[in-house]
Amino acid sequence: MNGQEWPVAARRLLAVRAARSVGQGALVVGFTLYLHALGWSAGAIGAVLSAALLLGVLLTVAIGPLSDRVGRRRFLLGYELLVVLSALLALASARPWALVVGALLGGFGRGANGAAGPFGPLEQAWIAHDLAPMQRARVFSLNATLGFGGMALGALLAALPAALHGILPGALAYRPLFVLPLLGSLIGFVLLWRTPEAARSTAQPAAVEPGAAAPRSRAAENRLLGALALANSLNGLGIGLVAPLMAYWFALRFGHGPAAIGPALAAGFVLAATGAQLAQRIAARFGVVRTVLLMRGIGLALLLLTPLLPWFALAAGVWALRAAFNQGTIGVRQSLAMGLTGPQRRGLAATVNNVSMMVPRAIGPALAGMLLARGWLVLPFVAAALCQCGYLLAYRAFFGGLSDAGA
Repeated sequence: MNGQEWPVAARRLLAVRAARSVGQGALVVGFTLYLHALGWSAGAIGAVLSAALLLGVLLTVAIGPLSDRVGRRRFLLGYELLVVLSALLALASARPWALVVGALLGGFGRGANGAAGPFGPLEQAWIAHDLAPMQRARVFSLNATLGFGGMALGALLAALPAALHGILPGALAYRPLFVLPLLGSLIGFVLLWRTPEAARSTAQPAAVEPGAAAPRSRAAENRLLGALALANSLNGLGIGLVAPLMAYWFALRFGHGPAAIGPALAAGFVLAATGAQLAQRIAARFGVVRTVLLMRGIGLALLLLTPLLPWFALAAGVWALRAAFNQGTIGVRQSLAMGLTGPQRRGLAATVNNVSMMVPRAIGPALAGMLLARGWLVLPFVAAALCQCGYLLAYRAFFGGLSDAGA
């Protein structure tokens, strides 16, 4: 199968993700460093990121299942407008309320790999709508790859404040970074506006898709979604304890600024993009579950090693390599989640997949911020590793018996 055989909507949505991811990559590096330069404490930075994630949970819960009935396009268009508004506010003012609005509505600093924040499940369901089961791992892996590639470019551009210090003093040098999410969301809005959404067909029984196993009962689907939520909750807490504050952690641990941290995180996104392509190839041969267990197991070891290394270059290199094995599995994991239900409930499946990670992930930055404020720079990694280990054990127990066609 080549890209020309994919539905038009899927190709456009992949392009939207690529455009959106550049600004996200810049702010996953620059936003927490900007707040730090403005004098915000570690606890305050962690709290605002947690609040943003919790608001995202509420929006996802409210809108995800609703999108199965009324469509996804209008919500995604609204999201792009919210990001545009948030970026304009951040460009105009450094007042705390303006930056809190940016974090809450624009998702600044959360690093969603190009996804539409709390509306990410809608994108996943829309992309999966016309895809055969055997196509999903490849398409979702490419979707993840494009997001990581854009994030890498954005993270490199996050080094811009270092070059502007002679022109814009102090924290003001970070302000131009908000142009990137502004432009990305304007491009995304235009692409989405030109993309028709397929009509919903919930009134008719779903046909068995080519390559799919026999449809599951509603009760069986619910059991699988519950298992997914339990496993993902461990994964989400582990992610939230380290990833959102990683740029800030590098600044505290090694005293480096965006000129060094931006390229370091960019390398991680490049390797994550490579890992996404590697994951879909391994999954085609050995299955999704085995692929996740192998790659995430290696990533777990690298996670534990990162805070123990004494030099920035070495720690940053190990963290970047970890991204290839951890984040590289995002696409294949999404493909499995999209196959746990029939087509009429994919919005629900995507919502469960995201919300079950977002709730504990929202708690993580607040906890990590308190630990970092006390100088405990290693403990967040140890706690995250324990969560990740529990996730892998649960993933194997719950999904080890699923076939890729059925899932």
